[in-house]
Amino acid sequence: MENSKNKISSSQTFNIISWVVTGVVVISLISFGYIKFKAPKAPGIIIQATTIPTAEQVGEVSLPQISNPSGKVQAIVRLVSLKTNIPERPRYNEIDHKVVRGDSVFAISSEYKINPETLLWANYDVLEDSPDSLRLGMVLRVPPTDGVYYKWQEGDTLDSVATKFKAKQDDVINWPGNNIDLVDPEPEVGTYVMIPGGSREFVQWLIPTVARGSSGTTSLNSSACGGGPVGSGGFVWPADNHFLSGNDYWGGHLAIDLAAGEGAPVYAADSGVVTMAAGGYNGGYGNVVMIDHGNGYVSLYAHLSQINVIRCQGVYVGNMIGLAGNTGNSFGSHLHFEVRQGGGFISPWYVLP
Repeated sequence: MENSKNKISSSQTFNIISWVVTGVVVISLISFGYIKFKAPKAPGIIIQATTIPTAEQVGEVSLPQISNPSGKVQAIVRLVSLKTNIPERPRYNEIDHKVVRGDSVFAISSEYKINPETLLWANYDVLEDSPDSLRLGMVLRVPPTDGVYYKWQEGDTLDSVATKFKAKQDDVINWPGNNIDLVDPEPEVGTYVMIPGGSREFVQWLIPTVARGSSGTTSLNSSACGGGPVGSGGFVWPADNHFLSGNDYWGGHLAIDLAAGEGAPVYAADSGVVTMAAGGYNGGYGNVVMIDHGNGYVSLYAHLSQINVIRCQGVYVGNMIGLAGNTGNSFGSHLHFEVRQGGGFISPWYVLP
């Protein structure tokens, strides 16, 4: 009987243990499945809340002291340049320039960095070597470099053209813009060829000097005026403005064009006798006054709108002799001012104050 109770007790204990083990196994399986199928977290990242200490907690921090007995601030200074220099590429082709108000041969040539002579030579068909022939809307050929920009003619050879313009054949052949075939180095008729460094004579449109007394000048006109005031050689400005509005003095323009609006007063640059006071075209000068100063100097004032003196009249330095204008072969109102000495032309800049 007692053995029977012990068997029952052992059997119950075994059942309880079996159920406990079974429960542990089930719970373990459920936990393993949950961990396996749960979205993984980024490995190795641990975020911890931190507290930034306040200034009172940290306390004042001092920078280390630097020994500087002189008391001067020492630093490295770097200059900053905001401009980027881009080298200009050489130009090998002509450019067409349309003349606008305010243009002049001198200004256009300066804009394209060529000599005024080069611009005149390239446009003889419209300018005929006269800088005053510019007109609004006129289109000029601007050569790529200084020299003669020449239209090849029937019968031309490299030797004859180079000799004509005092240039070297090799310079013509090797100029990149000419695109000359080295096998057959003869340009086609009608094409423009650059003659680098070439030159030719100018066709000048000038009024012959009218002489008076023993001024030393010569003229096709032998008439002369009598005596009168003699200049001191100390010139004054013939216009109120002392700056250019057109051409400067150079080989193709033996005068300066001073800024002077229509009707602005024109003054005698020195004392003398008026040897010319003529209206009309006058070879392109328009209304013109010429003064012989009796000391070898002669001055000329062109493109006037009004003449206030007469031939053989004596004038003194600073007298008003006329009004500025735009007559003759002129491009906009200005004063064309020439100075001649001993029958030859000199730059007015040499005598003006």
